[in-house]
Amino acid sequence: MKTTEILAKQILTEAKGYLNVGFTHSLNPYSGCAFSCQYCYVREMPIQRFKDIPWGEWVDVKINAAENYAKEWKKLRAKNKPIHLFMSSATDPYQPIERQAEITRGVLEAMMECPPDHLQIQTRSPLVTRDINLIKELTKRSNVIVSMTVETDREDVKQIFAPYAPGIRLRMKALQEMHQAGIPTQASISPVLPFTPDFPKKLLGIVDHIWIDTLNIGDGASGRRSKSLGMPELFKEHDLEKWYRPNIHRSVEKYFKTVFPEEMVRVSKEESFLG
Repeated sequence: MKTTEILAKQILTEAKGYLNVGFTHSLNPYSGCAFSCQYCYVREMPIQRFKDIPWGEWVDVKINAAENYAKEWKKLRAKNKPIHLFMSSATDPYQPIERQAEITRGVLEAMMECPPDHLQIQTRSPLVTRDINLIKELTKRSNVIVSMTVETDREDVKQIFAPYAPGIRLRMKALQEMHQAGIPTQASISPVLPFTPDFPKKLLGIVDHIWIDTLNIGDGASGRRSKSLGMPELFKEHDLEKWYRPNIHRSVEKYFKTVFPEEMVRVSKEESFLG
């Protein structure tokens, strides 16, 4: 892993594409991601395509992230602009380097003085529980939700698509801890990967919302990036191709609604994350 400390010119990026519904900005404390999920659409974005180091083998640490956030927050507030943040869209704010670098924690501490209107923390790491007390305090100032990516409940499937990401049970345990602490939580089934019939029941009582996304509607290019990454072939190689059909989100939505109330189940492209 090549780790580089950098001074970022800015930390807030104006929301575009799928984030433009419900968010004003994305916030990425890091560039690059050690979890290196096979399906990650960032692999097909310029930030990686112009790199000579493979995705998953480099991380840029934005050491001035908290300072930049406070400055940019003040400028936006001076113009009476709303601040609805998605953290993060192109990295994981709680990837392993965060344990030592504490860049994300620093940003959260800055938010205590400069609270956004909305904040969605999007991660797949149980490390987020380290900041439970801080996040809980922030909920008194902002509309906060912790969204944990749980793309499947099958560890064997996770190993195929995201072998370096934290285990599924650990993620669910983290969701439970956050939920029990009174922090709004969401399970992000993103992207939908093959799961067992009991998957929805395993999430009962530990989340306030279910978010459903797929490789075809959630890669920012109508499935083209996922196709370029070889996802159809990977599904087929493991006899999972029936899970790669374009309308899989409809079936998954219907199935989850047999367990959860309709208002708790949301589908990508149809409504905002925080709507």
